[in-house]
Amino acid sequence: MSTLFTVTHRDGAARRGRLRLPHGVVETPVFMPVGTRAAVKGVTGEQLEVLGAEIILGNTYHLHLRPGDELIARAGGLHKFMGWTRPILTDSGGYQVFSLADRRKISEEGVVFRSHLDGSAHQLTPESAVDIQARLGSDIAMMFDECPPWPAAEDAVGDAVERTLRWARRGRERLLALRSGAVTDVPQATPGQLQFGIIQGGTYRSLRDRSVAGTVEVGFDAYAIGGLSVGEPAETMYDVVAHTAAQLPEDRPRYLMGTGTPVDLIESVARGIDMFDCVLPTRNARNGQLFTRDGVIVIKNARYAEDRLPPDPECACYTCRHHSRAYLRHLFMAGEITAATLNSLHNLHFYLDTMRGIRKAIEFGNFDSFRQDFLRRQAKSERQTRTE
Repeated sequence: MSTLFTVTHRDGAARRGRLRLPHGVVETPVFMPVGTRAAVKGVTGEQLEVLGAEIILGNTYHLHLRPGDELIARAGGLHKFMGWTRPILTDSGGYQVFSLADRRKISEEGVVFRSHLDGSAHQLTPESAVDIQARLGSDIAMMFDECPPWPAAEDAVGDAVERTLRWARRGRERLLALRSGAVTDVPQATPGQLQFGIIQGGTYRSLRDRSVAGTVEVGFDAYAIGGLSVGEPAETMYDVVAHTAAQLPEDRPRYLMGTGTPVDLIESVARGIDMFDCVLPTRNARNGQLFTRDGVIVIKNARYAEDRLPPDPECACYTCRHHSRAYLRHLFMAGEITAATLNSLHNLHFYLDTMRGIRKAIEFGNFDSFRQDFLRRQAKSERQTRTE
């Protein structure tokens, strides 16, 4: 039985659990706000705490390039550098590197790429990704993987799976060497940092099977499903998630990387996923899109110019308790920075509150009715939007 993660309740494939990390306990299923450059865009750490964010995500690629992981290590690690006392997960930089199709070259050693900031040359390897994240001192460090695009031919995805497995072994060996003290020249800002393996394989079931078997054999602390939410149809993603999650260890958290919409979250929880991250709440907020129980509000629309209602009458966030759609539209149309903050506070609250509702529904054994009601309201809004 793992002391890292405890499943406290089950309702079908949905799981309610508790994840113990060096900087605190995380209640699952959980959504992790994305703090790419050591900040969640538009909001402060204090606001995140008030919202109830238990864990946030940082980006290895971006923090390595600026301000630099060695600088952050000298500051005492990412928690001290940014003033955040709760858990942090850092990705390995793999997705960001592989999105630079015209700026990188893949080899067995790793990936050589040119910075999007100044064009300077850099290399990431399974070992250096471990070292960078050790310096950053996140609670959870992700292994370095190859994330193929969608669509991609089965043989190309298969090659990526095999390379990712070879990199997984090297990355795991490096972290174990750090833990044992065999490597002494890399500071570990967070003793007890965990390492998650990543399952690849695109939308090919047999390749997902191969990736699961090989990655679990390496023996990571927990596992993530990568390579989805990259353009494939939603139903295809749900099918792959269900197929893959069912094969992962029962006593370890399951993390679906980079997904997604509110509907994606609830559908993936129904298929056994425990952890999520996505840029949508803050990115869409900056673009004037507000998530509500009855779908998305595009606040720039003229229909809201004199609308005195809050964005979501059922929402208890600061924005909904104090401001109207009319005021938020005014701020957005005027280009006020405050618009991004208020919209982000609302969207993050909506995501985090949705996860609280999911956890409670699983505890009480009525997750399926919660899910059906949630999906019905979201679908009704989509139908109305299409007819307007």
